[in-house]
Amino acid sequence: MRDLNRRAILAGLATLPFAQTLHAALSPYALSESDTKVGFSFDLSGVAQSGTMPIRTTDVQVDTTRLQNSRVQVALDVSKAKTRLPFARAPMLSPSVLDAESHPTITFVSTGIELGQDGRISGGARITGDLAVRGVTRPITLQASLYRPPGTAAGDLDRLSISLKGALNRHDFGASGYPDLVNDTVTLDIRAEISRL
Repeated sequence: MRDLNRRAILAGLATLPFAQTLHAALSPYALSESDTKVGFSFDLSGVAQSGTMPIRTTDVQVDTTRLQNSRVQVALDVSKAKTRLPFARAPMLSPSVLDAESHPTITFVSTGIELGQDGRISGGARITGDLAVRGVTRPITLQASLYRPPGTAAGDLDRLSISLKGALNRHDFGASGYPDLVNDTVTLDIRAEISRL
């Protein structure tokens, strides 16, 4: 039994340098609020509508050597969501839809990144994560792209542009109000600019 415990401890110690290397490879990036847009769209009585929701907090960690190890945490400010139709805003924030008073944030925490066929995020990667809306957490997969600004050198990763696209069924999160007027599917279109700290 002692030998088994000793082997377990040694095995754990052997992984420490590797774990530290992985952690050290993550670089924090700051989000540019002025250049970031979290957009969503939905059908209202058969007519396409759109809106935006500002970001409250972010934690973006990019592994520039192994992009699939990167991590993202984002919290959106539900109370400041806007739609192109002013009269649709109050119903959207109401208890039967987003319930902004009881659930003032929507959060996304990444759980994995799958690179595109060319081994890059710019080639059509997927990012999976846990999306929490109205206190209900569900997995979601978003199509992701990551680019350098035009004119920058190949190794210059100080500034990056991110595009995330996907869709969700609002009823999965209990946002089921106005079913006769609003379609089930909500599409997401997120564009962000980040800079290395």
